[in-house]
Amino acid sequence: MIPQWIIERKRDGHALSEEEIRFFINGFTLGEIPDYQMAAMAMAIYLKGMNPAEIAILTDTMMRSGDVIDTSAITKPKVDKHSTGGIGDKVSLILAPMVACCGVAIPMVSGRGLGITGGTLDKLEAVEGYRCDLSTEEFLRVVDACGCCITGQTGSLAPADKKLYALRDVTATVPSIALITASIMCKKMAEGIDSLVLDVKWGAGAFMKTVADARILANSMVSVGREMGKGVSALITDMNQPLGRCAGNALEIRETLQCLAGEPCDDLMEVTMALAERMLLLAKKAPDAPAARLMLQATLDSGEALAKFKEMMRLQGANVAMLDEPDRLPTAVLQKDFNALRGGFISGISADHIGRACLTMGAGRKRTDDTIDFAVGISNLAKIGDQVEPGQRLLTLHANDAFKLEDAEHLVAQAFTYADEPVARTPLVAEQMG
Repeated sequence: MIPQWIIERKRDGHALSEEEIRFFINGFTLGEIPDYQMAAMAMAIYLKGMNPAEIAILTDTMMRSGDVIDTSAITKPKVDKHSTGGIGDKVSLILAPMVACCGVAIPMVSGRGLGITGGTLDKLEAVEGYRCDLSTEEFLRVVDACGCCITGQTGSLAPADKKLYALRDVTATVPSIALITASIMCKKMAEGIDSLVLDVKWGAGAFMKTVADARILANSMVSVGREMGKGVSALITDMNQPLGRCAGNALEIRETLQCLAGEPCDDLMEVTMALAERMLLLAKKAPDAPAARLMLQATLDSGEALAKFKEMMRLQGANVAMLDEPDRLPTAVLQKDFNALRGGFISGISADHIGRACLTMGAGRKRTDDTIDFAVGISNLAKIGDQVEPGQRLLTLHANDAFKLEDAEHLVAQAFTYADEPVARTPLVAEQMG
């Protein structure tokens, strides 16, 4: 085969054959097809798209470019959850132990923060000693021992994706639905799971800015997952305001512990429960959503979910004393309340501005080699629809640098909008598929 002929076919809008897709991706992974030809192909895909069968073949090829984890020794149904990312999204930390307590295995390979979006692994690494670099053997041992494990992608898991993503990042082809779908699903399919629940975010703090765009991505991922023989369900959820009351790594660990201990955080637990219900249904552990919710609530009421989270953390090297005594988690030296500039009802809280404020204080990375400050972020966040008085606290800033704190304060000042009349809250779950 001649690579440029395959590029021409996609450029002209034709569907590629399985043979053509596998030849191109395998050749690129092995270095036989150069970056400039892969960049041309990525742009052709971005402009012309791919049909569901093409995307499924692309996903499968990228998955098979490295190791596919053999989970056959785990007899429980194996289900994972993936989020497209947001501000304050610590759902995986709460969901994994809850669902594991219901007899489901959760082999979860997660990622780090990207831009203003917080990363699951960064949150967990706020706990001293926690390891997210487990070998495949260690990963499977933890899943077998306690039912859930959250680790990072190894170099041998979907290397085609890692190489292609770096190229997409510098060639303006990241937003391609086909390439996003393949990138996400190839890693998830390589985990050896039976089923997958997708949390596709939309809004100011999400990659997809509208429900319509989120729907397109969700449909693509569900279609590919099913094409590959997996049970897949997707929820489209709101990310116009941060999820929960905290954003920032150690602060989100504190909030996770509070939720697992049964303390209320309505929006965060609503999304968590909705996703966890779908996992139990796909695993055939509950006959319907109400029964699944009762099972999940029981894990919180009994303390079993909190104990499971601590067990998982211990098995991955974490200093569990920091979870027993959350005051031992990293704590910022500067804390300052940001107060309402006027009275009324909060009509909007920009997740984008809150995320930028956290990034400014050091909660995320501006460059891949930046060091994260685990202590910084925001807490005590008000919610859309809340009635406030002038000067009432809307959030608390946590910083270790006075200049960064000042910059963050300017950003959060732009995050809030007000109304004189009561404001209806947007449904957190906009749509469900599967």
